[in-house]
Amino acid sequence: MSQLSNFDPNSVGLSSNNIFGLPFTQQEAELVLVPIPWEVTVSYRTGTAQGPESIFNAAMQVDLYDPDVEGGWKKGFYMQEPDAAILEQSAHLRRGAEQIIEFMTDGGIVQENEALSQKMQEINEGCSALHQKVQDITAALLREGKKVALVGGDHSTPLGFIRALAGQHSDFGILQIDAHADLRIAYEGFTYSHASIMYNTLKEVPQVSKLVQVGIRDYCDEELDIIRGSEGRVVTFFDRDIKARQYEGETWKAICEDIIAALPQKVYISFDIDGLDPKLCPNTGTPVPGGFETEQIFYLFRLLHQSGRELIGFDLNEVSTGGNEEDCIDSITGARVLFKLCNFMVAR
Repeated sequence: MSQLSNFDPNSVGLSSNNIFGLPFTQQEAELVLVPIPWEVTVSYRTGTAQGPESIFNAAMQVDLYDPDVEGGWKKGFYMQEPDAAILEQSAHLRRGAEQIIEFMTDGGIVQENEALSQKMQEINEGCSALHQKVQDITAALLREGKKVALVGGDHSTPLGFIRALAGQHSDFGILQIDAHADLRIAYEGFTYSHASIMYNTLKEVPQVSKLVQVGIRDYCDEELDIIRGSEGRVVTFFDRDIKARQYEGETWKAICEDIIAALPQKVYISFDIDGLDPKLCPNTGTPVPGGFETEQIFYLFRLLHQSGRELIGFDLNEVSTGGNEEDCIDSITGARVLFKLCNFMVAR
């Protein structure tokens, strides 16, 4: 950290430095961010593959003082370069996925179309390979003693990272901030759909003893059946129920305490940006009316930290500029959410 003595945290973020304008190398940083520019199975709007880059650029405008974790940045945050091969493979497979989705919405049956069936197989195999690659990358960093977080990309991207964490932690919970339950089974035929991330996690990672979902407001009967049949492994705080409790006089603090009480000692945070009010992320892939202000979620994180629970990792996903990099609240919001998560990740 030889450069830190010459670093002015009150000055402009230097483009020659790393995330948030910080002067750390990967070796020096306590927390390493792994960007995964992937959006093969998005079911509505695209653009989240550019999320890591857009967040990185907006992060240069984030001031470094955080009243929740003063001086947290001094522990060192470092974001790896997005892998161009991942982005290229995402774009290739996405073209096939778009053909399949269009065919299905026109009433076609993929299993009856040999060419599209082959594309479906290629996509499912490509997504599986991506998850293994993410697992290998994050597991290696964890073995080095690094704290690790993932920046997507669509919400399918953290599965490999969660599997890597399961190699180190025998029991942990996931706190999911999201508009969607993401419990679909192979949505649109894609085994590793962004809408299936939590179903696949529950299926593949038995070390996840509890999934606590917050802000869910767009879901189907199949997902509700999974929640109700989970025997308490899935606890969902639906957006309408949260709002009703507030309308009837309960405080956000009391609701947050109920959310935290449902979590075990070790916690992983999975943050889909569409869990927020869509005015803060209008270009995200599938925005849904409702949701939270950023400060509400930061308050939840603050109480989670004060509860003594250990944050073992996190992901931030579905941030998209919609192609408008110069005037986009999404990446600005994403950068500030990322900074808050980074600080709590290194907080003692």
